[in-house]
Amino acid sequence: MVRSSLGLSPWSVLNEGLVRHTSLSFGTVSAVVGVLVLLGWIPLRQRPRFGTVANVLVVAYCSDLGLWLLPAQFGLPARAGLLVGGILLNGLSVAVYVGARCGPGPRDGLMTGASAATGRSLRFIRTLLELVVLAVGWLLGGSVGIGTVLYALAVGPAAQFFLPRFAYHGTAGREDGTGAGGGTGPGAGPRRTPVLSPAPPAPGP
Repeated sequence: MVRSSLGLSPWSVLNEGLVRHTSLSFGTVSAVVGVLVLLGWIPLRQRPRFGTVANVLVVAYCSDLGLWLLPAQFGLPARAGLLVGGILLNGLSVAVYVGARCGPGPRDGLMTGASAATGRSLRFIRTLLELVVLAVGWLLGGSVGIGTVLYALAVGPAAQFFLPRFAYHGTAGREDGTGAGGGTGPGAGPRRTPVLSPAPPAPGP
């Protein structure tokens, strides 16, 4: 999405805006912002897990790797393809890391913690956060365009489409209580399948 130059997601707009005013790479800025957001978890009594830390580090290094691999100049058809591909891949990535159930990313944890602390809906808190981040990133010179609108409209449905295909349900117990593994052969009782909650909006570029 960065190489498409057609607009970024709100948090990536902020990252790119900060890159313009520092000597740091896009990935490094992403990691620094992630750590700063984690500090906001403290008053909200949120606790990071493995997936939270992995989100900060993996997104940062993969962003820099992707920007290194992709050249800076493309024609419009290729840029449009990069934009659509970036949105779809981001939806896939949200489904994979949320479905793993190893902990939310910094931005998602901030959203859920603020919602619990204020009693406001997740939709309200997330929208407020995205608008504030987008405004600050735009003022810093981040790329806002048609890609920003498409991301907002498409990444949620994309993540929701992929999530059931990658969700980890754990080892469900047997209805008859005879074991945790549950079987599929003769005499095996039906398995309880936990209901997976909807995917939160996407945290990253």
